[in-house]
Amino acid sequence: MKYLPLIWSGLWRKPGRTILIFLQVSVAFALFGVLQGLKTGVTHAVAAARADLLIVHSRLSYIMQPLPLGLLEQIRTVPGVKVAIPVELSGGTYQKPTQGIGIVAVSPEPDWPTAFTYTIAPEYVAAFRKSRTAMLVRDLVAEKFGWKVGDHIPLQLAVAQQNGSSDWSFDVVGTFTDSDIGGGRYIVIVSYPYFDEARALKKGTVNHFNVAVSDPKLATHVADAVDARFANSSHETKTESLRELAQESMQAIGDFDFLIRAVVGAVLVALLFATTTMMVQSIHERTPELAVVKTVGFTDRAVFLLVLAEALAVFLAGAVCGLGLATLVLPLAARFVHGLTMPGVVVVTGLLLGVLVALVSATIPAALAARQRVVTALAGHRAA
Repeated sequence: MKYLPLIWSGLWRKPGRTILIFLQVSVAFALFGVLQGLKTGVTHAVAAARADLLIVHSRLSYIMQPLPLGLLEQIRTVPGVKVAIPVELSGGTYQKPTQGIGIVAVSPEPDWPTAFTYTIAPEYVAAFRKSRTAMLVRDLVAEKFGWKVGDHIPLQLAVAQQNGSSDWSFDVVGTFTDSDIGGGRYIVIVSYPYFDEARALKKGTVNHFNVAVSDPKLATHVADAVDARFANSSHETKTESLRELAQESMQAIGDFDFLIRAVVGAVLVALLFATTTMMVQSIHERTPELAVVKTVGFTDRAVFLLVLAEALAVFLAGAVCGLGLATLVLPLAARFVHGLTMPGVVVVTGLLLGVLVALVSATIPAALAARQRVVTALAGHRAA
């Protein structure tokens, strides 16, 4: 405790330099915390994606190549298939071209929600089946536009009706939530039979089929059986689980873990060089003071530890501030990526990294301070 005043005075000998180092460390570890939290969120999202929910789409293209509705009955006869629902995707706008909405047309058959990641109240499911123009609205859409049950909503869709008009109208019968982060934030669900009957083109086709299997352990076997059934046909399929699609999406942007490690590594190395340079400069400026400290009885080891303690104080304070800032920021980003958290292991790792970087950056300046000779330091000071 008796050395605390020395450490404190050493830190604030040059307040500007100390504050600059503190800010550099804070920013570096805030970035570290946010990136690690993002990694955790993505890992959580992939792990949470349902492995028992299969998507049957065209082998040629997941989005652009439609499949005939006639494949549905053949898919349902595959052993292990519990529920199979046709799905058609489209896009639209509400009032303004900038207010885009994703349209998901599904066939409201019994137990259809089990083939999706949606959570819908039973009364809303029942109401959706009763009306051809019914529309279920995701909670985010209802919140954004202020829609409520009973509203009659006009939409402009990218799909034209038989009369040539792109104006469609639907009745809000309920809301829902979606646990799939890749499913789109602003989406609504409409009746596929009504949608298919009213549209002018591509009648009797779907974007893909959602298939729920009776046992998650059978997912791979069912996927292979479905694809085998349509092999060498004019409509070959590719069946993937929702988890596989999530993993493919991650692979499409490269090695996510490598990217995070590379960015964090580059930031920490840059921090190391910057802080080491400033601390070496600080030691040169403090040469007379350190010489006086040795004169009053401090050993080389004590001076070495004193400089290390100053570095540890600044780095730990900056690391705590940066990780705390990341902890506050992550919940704000959770609205875009579910599962973003600041795990305790990330905090502990960050603090340990702070200690490590502090020790590495302060070792050379501390060694220079410890090796100084009192006579030479004071003589140099007088000559200056």
